[in-house]
Amino acid sequence: MRVLVVQNYDNTGLGQVGAALAEAGADLDLRLPYKGDPLPNDAAGHDAMVVLGGGQNALADDEYPYFPALLELTRDFAGKDRAVLGICLGSQLVARAFGGENRIGGANEFGWHGVSLTPDAKADPVLGALPEKFPIFQWHDDTFVLPENAVRLAGNDVAENQAFRVGRAVYGFQFHFEADRPMVKDWSTSFAPTIAARHPDWASKLDGEMARNGPDADAAGLAIARAWVATI
Repeated sequence: MRVLVVQNYDNTGLGQVGAALAEAGADLDLRLPYKGDPLPNDAAGHDAMVVLGGGQNALADDEYPYFPALLELTRDFAGKDRAVLGICLGSQLVARAFGGENRIGGANEFGWHGVSLTPDAKADPVLGALPEKFPIFQWHDDTFVLPENAVRLAGNDVAENQAFRVGRAVYGFQFHFEADRPMVKDWSTSFAPTIAARHPDWASKLDGEMARNGPDADAAGLAIARAWVATI
């Protein structure tokens, strides 16, 4: 199992997705196109692709000129029936790749927040075994309108479209299910100035929020990661 991992921003690792891929014995091909790494021309050399998050928006082609090629690559993976996973910015790019409308700003969410599954999620191979509602880590400002052919799988009051599927195994997740408690703690240190500018009380709230929401969020996130890996 060879999996292409597209990282779009510093310090945005695979987290629980990496743990699930390691359990499956996957061979990872990590590319950092924002630092100049080339993307593959097509999906032929990989069984699946993960597109990670970042601080930029999904329409920032001028600053990140590889975005159009990444959209084309996403469509090629889908056309070859190979699994795709987009997380946060990655989900916004997946939505864009299939004709969804990106909406920049107006969907600010940070910290652990609840999401609710849709009725369609009950029959979904990745989300079907999860509770109808669960807390999960969020960090985004933007959102999107679903592509016409997408199945909506989860949402909340801030972002109606928190998870969706296109075809058999192309998934977009607005929420950071890969971010378990150790990753959130690392982000809280690595991005401390950025977080403090917008959420000045986060450092004092972190331990309590982690204790209250972390166990359920981590369990849900690992379950999602393992179930997506099973689609590869």
